[in-house]
Amino acid sequence: MTSLAALVGSGLVEKGVPLGAYTTYKSGGPARYFVEVPDLGALEALAGSGALAELPILVLGRGSNLVVADAGFHGVVIRLGSAFGAVEADGTVVAAGGSAPLALVARTSVAAGLTGLEFFVGIPGSVGGAIRQNAGCFGTETRERLIRARLVELRDGTVSEPGPDELEMSYRHSNVGSTQVVVSARFQAAEGDVASGRAELRRITRWRRDNQPGGTLNAGSVFKNPPGRTAGEIIDALGLKGMSVGDVSVSQKHANFFVAGPGATSADIRRLMIEVKDRVLAETGTILEPEIQFVGFDNDH
Repeated sequence: MTSLAALVGSGLVEKGVPLGAYTTYKSGGPARYFVEVPDLGALEALAGSGALAELPILVLGRGSNLVVADAGFHGVVIRLGSAFGAVEADGTVVAAGGSAPLALVARTSVAAGLTGLEFFVGIPGSVGGAIRQNAGCFGTETRERLIRARLVELRDGTVSEPGPDELEMSYRHSNVGSTQVVVSARFQAAEGDVASGRAELRRITRWRRDNQPGGTLNAGSVFKNPPGRTAGEIIDALGLKGMSVGDVSVSQKHANFFVAGPGATSADIRRLMIEVKDRVLAETGTILEPEIQFVGFDNDH
């Protein structure tokens, strides 16, 4: 078995890399170990070496749904490099690497005269993140378009290619584990019209600009929507827009977005999440479940 400490000298593994720059909130401390995997061969070799057998693992995508503790993450962070970012259309099937931005998947499919994947342009994450959380918007979820994903188990290098049923995909959920990384996926689109597809992309991006706090430090929706109502409606109805902890506040534009200022800490973000969640429970009886992933904190909430 090869240890991560032994691999530091190889250049593949780094120590103490600050993680804030890799998240949309721009906060959070360093990773004990950080690996940006250049290609599939390197990933399979690393996973098969046994170096990842014991430490906690965080698979890091585009950091758009993540808050890392100010103390950092006392484990190994795995990030897929640019070799995993390609997107190609073949007939009505769109193949994409795990680190490919969802907006690129949407635009590539439209440029190829396909339809069905336009909704991805409204989600600021990666293919891997979309599969792990069954991301969706505008009435369509990832599971409805996914054919199969290719996963590598980082503990031992095992490879699997499950479909949406095997992944048990449901609202903002799949069974992709914390020690698995999505290296690629195939999506089913349909024949469409380029002009119509581009118009739909514009419609979605316009809606996001008009209804969400773009140009700010945020991580998208903080809470999952409970049955019957959106989390934003519930928070707004309680008059919590503008509520703040430190330099983080509930957005005045969309109550399910928390906007951070330059002095914000990850502890502030988490504290505001807890306070809003507790207020909603106390006043409505509704339990809001976080959509954002919090890592490195002593007590997950």
